[in-house]
Amino acid sequence: MTNLKAKSESRDDDDDDDDEAEGPDGGWGWVLVVALFISTSLVFGLMRSLGIFFVEFVQYFQESAQAISWISSTGLAAQQFFSPLGAALCNAFNARVVVMMGGFLAGLGLILASQATCLVHLYLTMGVISGLGWGLVFTPMVATVMANFTRRRTLALGLGFSSIGLSSFAFNPLFQLLVEMYAWRGALLILGGLSLNIVPCGALIRPQQRVKPPAQVDSESKSSSCGDVLRRVSSYLELSLLFERPYITYTLAVTLFNVGYFVPYFHLVAHSRQAGFSEYQAAFVMSAAGAADILGRVVSGWFSGLGHFRLIHLLSLWTGLAGLFIMLLPVSSLSGSYTALMAISLLYGFCSGALTSLVFAVVPMIVGVERMMGGLGLLQLIESGAGLLGTPLSGLLKDITGSYLASFMVAGSFVILGTLTMTTLPHYFSCTDPPHPQRRSLHDKDKGLHPELEQMNHKTAE
Repeated sequence: MTNLKAKSESRDDDDDDDDEAEGPDGGWGWVLVVALFISTSLVFGLMRSLGIFFVEFVQYFQESAQAISWISSTGLAAQQFFSPLGAALCNAFNARVVVMMGGFLAGLGLILASQATCLVHLYLTMGVISGLGWGLVFTPMVATVMANFTRRRTLALGLGFSSIGLSSFAFNPLFQLLVEMYAWRGALLILGGLSLNIVPCGALIRPQQRVKPPAQVDSESKSSSCGDVLRRVSSYLELSLLFERPYITYTLAVTLFNVGYFVPYFHLVAHSRQAGFSEYQAAFVMSAAGAADILGRVVSGWFSGLGHFRLIHLLSLWTGLAGLFIMLLPVSSLSGSYTALMAISLLYGFCSGALTSLVFAVVPMIVGVERMMGGLGLLQLIESGAGLLGTPLSGLLKDITGSYLASFMVAGSFVILGTLTMTTLPHYFSCTDPPHPQRRSLHDKDKGLHPELEQMNHKTAE
């Protein structure tokens, strides 16, 4: 009887471990999906619609397209650059406070930008301050939602990210109307007030009890030396991931995507107006792409959840098609056909929306759920350089050639190159996913920073 009871208790414990590993799949998580829906619309939806201000800034400041492009690219790069800071602060403290502070900074930057008198002012406000706020919001919100779902993770992300397409559809004509009614200064002031709505979204995150690892508690009780501080910072940032080939390969691929992914959202309006279409026709092109983006995110999330194909293969499909359609955007308008431009914009919008949730859903499959927050933060940091250089490169090519043809061709080429880079991932051509990474303790992370020492310890144990 004792043995049977012990086996039963052991089996129950195993079941509990399996449930804990699988994690929840709904409940309060759906409330967080709504919070993600709103916050992402006020981050990336707003960021995508800044092309309306591009033309206004060029006319007001009398600067080149390359110089004006640095405003949006600085904000994008700052959002990605500060994402590890947001992840580390969440690991160390509380995700709720971090997201609320990020929402405040995002609104503050746009409010201050409404008073700008030079481009440097816009770089610091719309770029650095708002970008810092966006960095403190996006990664913690995404990681919080992913932690509340397992089987429906891709669907939850798809629904949460669908707001980006919806806001792109709504914000472009809205921003154009605001600019006409209140000029660009009044429009930015209103957008700053809208961005403050991120603060209550962060308040919906439930604070969780954090249990410090024994090794960390011991180190704190013994001393507060520089080595202890560095180990603690390393554990919060998950720096050991930088020594793992699958993560580095995947990060390189996403970085290449990032060079060209945002170019249409910043320059398609200007290209459409250069092609001879009216202001509202140009704005509606982006709105149509945003509507297709919504459909792409939901369809991709639903189809990925069926499990018929590996997520990495679906991601490769959507990124390859997105790169192709970016290259076709200027070609479709060479004949002056608004219908052709609209058709390609719809196809690009669908593919760009379909790939977004998959980019983040693949991360826990590579690094494990436990290191997901740090993995997302480092991913955003590394790709920030591409976000910083992508749109200025596009603007430079426009200044040199006089049109956006070369800009879109180069942007699409980078996306396709990133797709090819993904094919070098281990087990990429396998029909089944490799085993998920096992849970690693703080001690394991420290060993990961010193592979030779880890091998020596393993031999000694044998």
